[in-house]
This record gives sequence, C-alpha cells and structure tokens, in this order.
Amino acid sequence: MYIKKILLAIVLLGLIGAGIFSYFVYQAVFAPNTNFETKTTLIYIPSGAVYEDVAKKMKPLVKDFYSFNKLAERKGYTKNVKAGRYSLKNGLNNNELINALRSNNIPVQLTFNNQERLENLAKRIAQQIEADSTSLITMFKEEAFLQENGFDDATALAMYIPNKYEFFWNTSADQFRARMLKEYNRFWTKERRAKADTIQLTPHQVTVIASIVQKETAKVDERPRIAGVYMNRYVNGWKLDADPTVIYAIKKHANDWDRVIKRVLYKDLELDSPYNTYKQKELPPGPIAMPDISAIDAVLNYEKHEYYFFVANVKNFGYHKFAKTLAQHNRNKNEYVKWINKKGIKR
Repeated sequence: MYIKKILLAIVLLGLIGAGIFSYFVYQAVFAPNTNFETKTTLIYIPSGAVYEDVAKKMKPLVKDFYSFNKLAERKGYTKNVKAGRYSLKNGLNNNELINALRSNNIPVQLTFNNQERLENLAKRIAQQIEADSTSLITMFKEEAFLQENGFDDATALAMYIPNKYEFFWNTSADQFRARMLKEYNRFWTKERRAKADTIQLTPHQVTVIASIVQKETAKVDERPRIAGVYMNRYVNGWKLDADPTVIYAIKKHANDWDRVIKRVLYKDLELDSPYNTYKQKELPPGPIAMPDISAIDAVLNYEKHEYYFFVANVKNFGYHKFAKTLAQHNRNKNEYVKWINKKGIKR
C-alpha cells in the first residue's frame, strides 16, 4: 500500500512537472509577446547586421525578451539574420515574430519625380532605401558604366524614368542602378524607338526636349501642343528659345540649384552656356530636368500644328496662348508682361 502511494505521488509529480513544462513551452512559443500599442510596427535590419543588432531593436518591442531569445536560438535565427524592412503585428507570439523576421521582408513603394540633377535624385532615393546618397551618386556617375550603356555625364539623368517602383528596403546603390537601367530599356520599347526614328530624334534627344516641355507646363493635356511648338522650331532650324533652359543655365553657371527664378530677363539671354537655347541652335547636351512619361510621350506624339510661339495665359492659369506669327505672339506677350509687372515680379 505504501509503495502504491509513493508511485502515485511520483506520477502526480510527473504530471505536475509536465504541466508546468508545457505551460512554459506554451508561454515561450505561443503566447502573445508584443509590447507596442499600434496595430503594426516596422523594424529595419541593415545589411551586415548580426543577431546582437536585432536583439537591441527587439528588446523594446517584446514583453519577455528572454523567451524570445531562447526560441530564436532553438530555431537557428541567431545565426541566420536577414537584412530588410519587416512588419510585426501586435499580438504575435515568439514563433510568429521569428518567422516574420525570417520571411516577411516588406517592399518599399519607391517614388521619384522631376529632379533637376543626379544629386537631387540620390538624396530622394536615400530617403526611401538603405543605400545612402554618397554611394548612390557614386554609382550614378561611374564613368565606365555610363560609357558601357550609351550615356555620359550630361545625359545620365535620362536613365531614370519617374514612376513608382517596388524595391526591398535593403537595396544597395548598384542594385538600384541596375534596376533603373532595366526599367529604362523596358520603357524604350520598339514602338517608342520607332516613333523617335520617325521624328528623326534619338531617345536622348527626345528626353532633352521632353525635359523642356516638362518645365514649361504642368498640364499634361497641353504637353503635346507645347512639344509641337518646339518640334516646329527644331525641324525648321530655329533656335528653341526656351526660357527653362536659360533658368537651368543660370543655376548651373552659379552652382546655385536652390535659386528661384520666376522671370527671365533680357540680360539672361546672353549667358554663354550650351544649355542656353537663346544662344545655341543645337539641343542642350542633356535634359534640364527629369521628364516624366507623359512629357516623353508628348514629344513622341507631338501635336501637328502651325504654332511657333506661346506665352502664359493670364486668364487661364497653368495654360498658354499659342500664336502662328510673331505679331500675334507679341500681342499675347504684352498682355502677359502687363500682368507680371502688375504683380511686381521682377526676378
């Protein structure tokens, strides 16, 4: 009888021990273990990070770091850290947290628009992915890469087509550049290249004119007509006489890219620069800004008309008045000059 009691006690103690062990296993693996109030939180793990770096980031995000750490060891995560941008949901248990850090690298919806220079582009991209602006600008200007792919320092900006792209946050500078080259080649389809051939322009020349159109008007529906004016001038051997190129030339000459110029003066037209289309008959050596797709397509599909001149329409802001003759243009221009003088805009 005594032996039976001992055996029973041992069994009971075993069951209790197993229960306690099971409880701790459950708590360590399956119990919620997050310590933030938002529905989700993001954790950024840089390239080259080791588990100690992840641990520092995770400690404030979990209630029980000890159990998280032990399970991370058992699951082999401590020796297999992956860089990326990870989303953690409130209420996840340790097992789910570790699985999320292994496989839930959330892409970034990267965007950029009409940057004037590669430096501006590098700064914009560095705000969205891991690569810093210094490494990006180094990749953007690498001479061997540019020569190999048909670009130079003046035309390099043309390779970057403004749009929304999906990238992993831990994208490096050379990976970003390689992807943009791929997107550039994908954009310049056989159809677009054929249209460029039809109007006797190279893709680079199309981009240069498109950059001027981009600067002239933000109205997408007006861009084919603006492009038609510049194509009329170009085809007939005229200088483009484009104010945006003068503004770009002034900024470049002064190396003052933050300068705001609202009015081009007659003295500005005399600036000796390959970008000043009031002085140079040839197209500028490169784009004066990064044209978006609508501006490029506006040049490829420019409106056929007989207009050679245009000026801002003070009665329909954002749009322009077009003219076929210089006399008609001067009348439109006088109206604009009176308006700008009335506003007190001198520069």
